[in-house]
Amino acid sequence: MPKHPLDPLSVDEVRKASQLLLQELNLPPMSIRFKVVDLAEPPKDEVLAHLQRGNRVPDRKARIYYHQKNSKVLTKSILNVSSGIIETTEELPDVQGPVDWVEYDLVTKACNKHPAVLAEIAKLKVPPSARIVNDPWAYGTDDPSERRRLFQCYMYLALNDDEEANHYSTPLPLAPIFDAHTMELVDLQRLPLGVGDELDTETQPWTPVEPVEYSANILGTEALRKDLKPLHIIQPEGPSFQIDDRTVLWQKWQFQLGWSLREGPVLHDVRYGERSLFYRVSMSEMTVPYGDPRTPYHRKQAFDLGDSGFGLTSNSLALGCDCLGHIAYFDGVRVSATGDPVLMPNVVCMHEVDDGIGWKHTNFRNSKSSVVRDRKLVIQCTSTVANYEYILAFVLDQAANLHIEVQATGILSTMPIRPDLSVSPWGTVVAPGVLAEQYNRAG
Repeated sequence: MPKHPLDPLSVDEVRKASQLLLQELNLPPMSIRFKVVDLAEPPKDEVLAHLQRGNRVPDRKARIYYHQKNSKVLTKSILNVSSGIIETTEELPDVQGPVDWVEYDLVTKACNKHPAVLAEIAKLKVPPSARIVNDPWAYGTDDPSERRRLFQCYMYLALNDDEEANHYSTPLPLAPIFDAHTMELVDLQRLPLGVGDELDTETQPWTPVEPVEYSANILGTEALRKDLKPLHIIQPEGPSFQIDDRTVLWQKWQFQLGWSLREGPVLHDVRYGERSLFYRVSMSEMTVPYGDPRTPYHRKQAFDLGDSGFGLTSNSLALGCDCLGHIAYFDGVRVSATGDPVLMPNVVCMHEVDDGIGWKHTNFRNSKSSVVRDRKLVIQCTSTVANYEYILAFVLDQAANLHIEVQATGILSTMPIRPDLSVSPWGTVVAPGVLAEQYNRAG
């Protein structure tokens, strides 16, 4: 049993929740497609009554999103894991749930194998050795009566057999739309290749361009810079933080490290000394609207937490690349489509960093200096949402400041443009035949 009422669900609790749901609904295995099994956080007053006054521990509850077999309606249940009872069940016909990995894979395969899509690809006359890749984007429609679960598949070309080939550097002018519930092709749209919204009447042969690669395996060691010496960060006496399960103490800080599939890391019950600062700190959303008004680009507005989830798309972090120094790692848990728990190792890392000089004064009369180094505690995760990476960090300092940093990295979302065009009003031409559209981010 987790020590804190806001600890994320454990592997055993996720398994128990999915099994209990099937039992309570009197349904056989494989009759439900699970999307989310996450902690249903107890009410704040119950948590505080337990933590501050020693009242009873709130029951552990799971929030479960799922589809029953052959149903297109998303259902949400709150299941009391402690008592084994379903407390509420609600059908959500007007709500689309988040994307899950099984769904993403099914849409990808449906697109890449569909005869109509393959017929259009054949017209491109791409090299026989090239691989077709696509990124399915879930999107909302302009029609309030639309109930289908629609994905637009933006298609690309990988020009060698290396798995790290940068397909984003060779976008194709096709963007089929699929219904994720039925895997039916809804529409096979072509993309504009000029600066206006005009379309080719037929798919034209692909104009060969040189791919732009990023992988060291493809570029070779000669492409890597050789003027950097090794940088080692050592803490011979260990870190200054203390960890008890998921309770963290550092300097005068204390907090409970939670985690959810939507938000990634969550800080609960954040305290500095004797002062309570925050009950809960997390990202709520990261939306990315693109600035190209042409069809179908006007639909490109990612909701990276609501549609995908910083937790679900979290990387397993590695020492020396994602984090340096003396690192503490924390795992996450997600649910498979069949209800089995899936351990996500090392999705959050925590480490201290030296942040330069925190304070200094020199007595000019005798030239003697007093100086104090500044140190920070970083709680970090990295989320990969298709082409982009987000590095989310909660940073605590020694002056009682909590900083929230989101670093965007990865690869731009690219679209095709005629190779002879070097300027577009809708973005930047980053390579021959490759347009990176204008966009913004709001978190």
